[in-house]
Amino acid sequence: MFKLPRKQASGETAAQHLDPDTPLARPDETAADLRLRLRQRPGSTPGTGGAWSLLCVVDAGGQLLGTLSAAELLALPDDALLAQACHRELPCVPQHTDQERLASIALQHGALALPLMDEAQRLVGVVGPAALMDVLRREHVEDLHRLAGVMREGAQARHALEDPPLRRARHRLPWLLLGLLGSVLATWLMSRFEAALALVPAVAFFVPGVVYLADAVGTQSEAVAVRGLSLSHAGLGRLLGGELRTGLLVGLILGLAAFGLVQLLFDQRGLALAVAVALMCACTLASLIGLLLPWLLGRLGLDPAYGSGPLATILQDLLSLLVYLGCVSLWVI
Repeated sequence: MFKLPRKQASGETAAQHLDPDTPLARPDETAADLRLRLRQRPGSTPGTGGAWSLLCVVDAGGQLLGTLSAAELLALPDDALLAQACHRELPCVPQHTDQERLASIALQHGALALPLMDEAQRLVGVVGPAALMDVLRREHVEDLHRLAGVMREGAQARHALEDPPLRRARHRLPWLLLGLLGSVLATWLMSRFEAALALVPAVAFFVPGVVYLADAVGTQSEAVAVRGLSLSHAGLGRLLGGELRTGLLVGLILGLAAFGLVQLLFDQRGLALAVAVALMCACTLASLIGLLLPWLLGRLGLDPAYGSGPLATILQDLLSLLVYLGCVSLWVI
């Protein structure tokens, strides 16, 4: 009978997580025969690793004909032929597929385990539930590091908190230095409106609020976009249109609320209008940046998560500040 090849995998690919000790079955074998043979397998327990997560029916050349779960095998009549009982719709994944893409395929198809194929479309093994969960956890931790601006690749990102302080600082400082440059630009921008701020000091009261709310909206968009862009099959235009409408709606609601509060507390209609319009525009722009920046970096071959965190925050802060001071120039000064 065909036996799975033993191969060493390198890199964060699907093959790195496969279990080559997958139970195989012949298409002319009955359920009773397979159950008897599996009971005789030494040290094999259903549900551990990939061994009993998925049973694969293959021909003499190793081509996958279908799959069965352990529960489905136990429920079959003794005389049921595996060629007729197996499922043929489960997707087969190339063994060199990126591990994140592997987890995405499993989620899309609701699969607890996935078979891996080589270049000749022969079965090389199965990635089981434990391995898929480990991939999801690893990718989640890596994305959290990148969202925070920790410059690490792959497996290194998962150990950033265990490194010595000097090494940790070295991986965080590049983004923070970029943030320092952004803060200098924001300060210079504020200095251009020094006369306006001296004439109406209340203008300065709302700078933190406008900047913070724009950052918060942008962060929400980034969190959705970072992984959504890699999992969604929708085109960029559709995603962009949806995020634009969402940002505009959120900005409109926040702007209306801010208009009433500013008018009530300061009794300055021009200032209230400037804050309201600035919030609406800043939230809309922040939503677009939160989606477009990860998309652009993805097009350049970089992980979309690198577009989040400090870099997006700098752009959002500068644009929201520019919009607010522009509105102040129109309606307050």
